[in-house]
Amino acid sequence: TEVIEKLEKVVIIWIKQIRQVLVESEQIRREADDLGPSAELEHWKTRMSSFNSLLDEVKSSRVKKIISILQAARSKTLKQWKELDGNITIAANEAKDNVRYLYTLDKFFGPLAKASPVMMDHVPSLMNTVCMIYCTSPYYNTSERMTSLLLKITNQMINTCKMYLCEG
Repeated sequence: TEVIEKLEKVVIIWIKQIRQVLVESEQIRREADDLGPSAELEHWKTRMSSFNSLLDEVKSSRVKKIISILQAARSKTLKQWKELDGNITIAANEAKDNVRYLYTLDKFFGPLAKASPVMMDHVPSLMNTVCMIYCTSPYYNTSERMTSLLLKITNQMINTCKMYLCEG
């Protein structure tokens, strides 16, 4: 029982740390007003990397051994652990899915930053792709996420127009 208590204390520390990561990942991001859409992709790539690393750690043999010992001892801490393990998996899947969808927009980001404002032929295709993401993505189709993305696309258009005016 002494070993079980020590292992439970370890798992409780992990639970607190994982909860902190999950809470921080859900907090509203503070971003500069003029960020373009590439920043959205970078945010989700970073988040995907973080959650994939966390998943790798949770699935490591060391952690699995401790969890299996606690399962054999019928520890009550495992209920919280299983819930958090599921939440990590959901967060990792969300980030991976969002990166996949945002990569479909990546081909527009370069031309959007370099195009002349009067020759933005790719904007209809860009908006069709954004619409496709909204209609098909299981995670990215919220008003908050779409608002953030459209705001960044608009910021990029405004920055492109400003650069065009300053050059001309």
